[in-house]
Amino acid sequence: MLRKLLPRSSSFFEFFNQHSLLSKEACAELDALVAHPAELEERAARIKEIEHQADDVARRCIDALHSTFITPIDRSDIHRLIRRLDDIIDAVDSIAARMVMYRLTQVRPEISQLTRILMEAVDGIDQAVRALPKLSQRAANIQQSCLVVYEAESRADHILRLALVHLFEEESDPILLIKCKEILERLERATDRCQEAAHIISGIVIEAS
Repeated sequence: MLRKLLPRSSSFFEFFNQHSLLSKEACAELDALVAHPAELEERAARIKEIEHQADDVARRCIDALHSTFITPIDRSDIHRLIRRLDDIIDAVDSIAARMVMYRLTQVRPEISQLTRILMEAVDGIDQAVRALPKLSQRAANIQQSCLVVYEAESRADHILRLALVHLFEEESDPILLIKCKEILERLERATDRCQEAAHIISGIVIEAS
């Protein structure tokens, strides 16, 4: 009977790792999409494939959580973190889908800047979750990775404000203005999702200290 109560899976950290790698891949595809608008539909389709893979990782993580009695960190933290990681990749997918819908082949430089910052934030998340299995020895490293995410989100917020000022000053086509504004705002919100994931990870570190 006791054996049935013991955890059947200790791979929660691996689920986080798999998911963060997929997020990095999706962001790299988004960056390539922005750099090469002619590849818009192809890159967006690839991002959608990656998003489906990430959904599967999140589903398997939650299924494992339901069937595991003992978990390496708090159960609610596992659930919140995998959900927030999934929100990041969902945000990337929504940006790519909107760009396809709008046929947005004129990419403002601020969109490229925000895409690169999003890549930095996702890389910070990846570094943090990779260190979680050795939480007690690498707490300072994890918090440093979270700090990278916070700084990236702050820069994204600053760039968005300036980008909107320039957009309203420079863009005479109201339809294109609306399209670019939405993409810019969605990119900044994607960095917000990264910040929220970093807050969860930082809280895990604090609870374990």
